[in-house]
Amino acid sequence: MTGPSMSMTYPPLLNTGSGVRDGMNDSLLSIRDQTKTGIVRQVRTLFHDQARGEEPVKRSDTALFPPDSMIWRVHGDVVSMMVGGVSALLLQMLHPAVLAGVWDHSNFRTDMLGRLRRTARFIAATTYGERAEAEAAIARVRAVHSHIGGTLPDGTPYRADDPSLLAWVHVSEAWSFLAAWQHFGDRRLTLAQEDLYYAEFASVGSALGADALPRNRAATNQALRNMQPALIADGRTRQVARLVLNQKPGNPLAIPLQRTIAQAAVDLLPSWARRMHGLHASPVFMRPVVRSGTRQVAKTLRWAFDGN
Repeated sequence: MTGPSMSMTYPPLLNTGSGVRDGMNDSLLSIRDQTKTGIVRQVRTLFHDQARGEEPVKRSDTALFPPDSMIWRVHGDVVSMMVGGVSALLLQMLHPAVLAGVWDHSNFRTDMLGRLRRTARFIAATTYGERAEAEAAIARVRAVHSHIGGTLPDGTPYRADDPSLLAWVHVSEAWSFLAAWQHFGDRRLTLAQEDLYYAEFASVGSALGADALPRNRAATNQALRNMQPALIADGRTRQVARLVLNQKPGNPLAIPLQRTIAQAAVDLLPSWARRMHGLHASPVFMRPVVRSGTRQVAKTLRWAFDGN
């Protein structure tokens, strides 16, 4: 049945152009807009210290990279960057010098959220912020690194501006961010696009002083394998991992989300890294649930930020 005969089966209230129907539609639109606004506000509160007047980094036509770049696509997705960021931290802390630098020269144990915010802001600024803002962010980080150094428990000296150490930090981030996007992003990258992403992101690592960075998928995977013999896990490593994975969100309602993100990050890690940390992947029967839940959160946030 088609045409007017079908319309007779509809309730009269929905089958007219009445003000009542328009009012209902307006109410639904209002609820939708309020929901989107509320989600955006919560996410921005998480990533920006409003007490210090921080505002989101504005996307600029004069950024270091063009809007159609792979780095814009990957780094612009909130959930995959959250998952990838946690995985990257867990990888980075397996290097004794990275762990020592954070342990000796950071207040992460009392301000983990602040550290995560600073990292997220740096990534945003150097990806799609105005060029001068990006260059200033890079200069600030280089200045901080130039003053950080010390001695490992075994007596080995370290410096935060060591080019090989910076390379490990970069590789762990690049691999984790892209792996998270490929799992939870809305459009998987092709192999050629993966290589473009690694090449684009490598220019930021090079600007920070990192040495001999891989610029494609194969070289990045090889760099991860090459670094494994230098990685260790001890009591301090596991303490950092617990702090990263067990952060309590300000809003208790967000605890299930936090746990889902944390488990997705653990699942993302290479199996050898999980073993070093003493962490466990989701049970086989739970993995589809974790992945589905994380993807649904990602879709919801993309919907909320559309147009914001």
